[in-house]
Amino acid sequence: MEPRAHHLIIGLFTIIAFGAALIFSLWLAKSSADREWAYYEIVFDHAVSGLAEGNPVLYSGVQVGDVMTLTLDSENPGRVRVIVRVDQSVPIRDNTKAGLVLANITGSMSVQFSGGTPDRPVLKGDRDNPPVILAAPSAFNSLLTNGEQLLAKADLLLTNATKLLSGDNLENMAAIAQNTREATDALIARREQLSALLDRFDAAGTRAEEAAIKVSRVSDNANELLQTDGRRVLKSMDKTLEVIYTTMSRIDQLTRDNRGAMDSGLQGMGELAPALRELRSTLRSLNQFTRRLEQDPTGTLFGNETMKELAP
Repeated sequence: MEPRAHHLIIGLFTIIAFGAALIFSLWLAKSSADREWAYYEIVFDHAVSGLAEGNPVLYSGVQVGDVMTLTLDSENPGRVRVIVRVDQSVPIRDNTKAGLVLANITGSMSVQFSGGTPDRPVLKGDRDNPPVILAAPSAFNSLLTNGEQLLAKADLLLTNATKLLSGDNLENMAAIAQNTREATDALIARREQLSALLDRFDAAGTRAEEAAIKVSRVSDNANELLQTDGRRVLKSMDKTLEVIYTTMSRIDQLTRDNRGAMDSGLQGMGELAPALRELRSTLRSLNQFTRRLEQDPTGTLFGNETMKELAP
């Protein structure tokens, strides 16, 4: 009797649990049917991998609805149109943003609304004419896109690295390493000469610095000289030029005032020209007479030879 009683209790408990679950399901379905929904069409310009019908719709992380349908745009297959329903009590405004978020580690995605200011109007629409909302690119989608590009670049890098590490290149790299080692050994063997050369460079740098200091001092002295004596010389030249200008002005004025007298003097000098020629001829004759007198005083004085008249 006891085993039968136990089986009866277990069966009765199972029937009661099943009935409770059924009643709860019916209540939940009735509650969902009784809710008032607002419908929106979200347009995605990128892939919506992981999004499916029935996935939750969130607002700031709180579930407010679910995804109804997903369709491709007939004119642009790269665009996805998603119809979602949201509890009508949740205000979706014209500046509310929509995007995708990762729902779990399996890759399932959810639609999430965010933003929206109270001063903006609320979007209203029904199932047949839902308002259109342009989705913003999600961070997860950008991460996937960038990850694909990163993987492509990594693959290209590995391919180039494989080519770089080919047999011929490895031999060339080994030869380069050997040459580098030999050059390093040669430098180590001549480190004393290199040290002496560096000391010479250091001394030359010191002398160059001293020369630069001297040049700087000479430049400073020249600058000081130009600032002092140069200014005095320029002032003296300026005064001299003023005196010359004044003198030239006076000479010009004197020339203008005595232009008539100067013209007369020049004319008189022109009349003296014939007299000067006669005087020159007379002096020439007198010079010849003096020479003859020195050579033959007697003949010249007593007329042994008649003196020839010289042509003027």
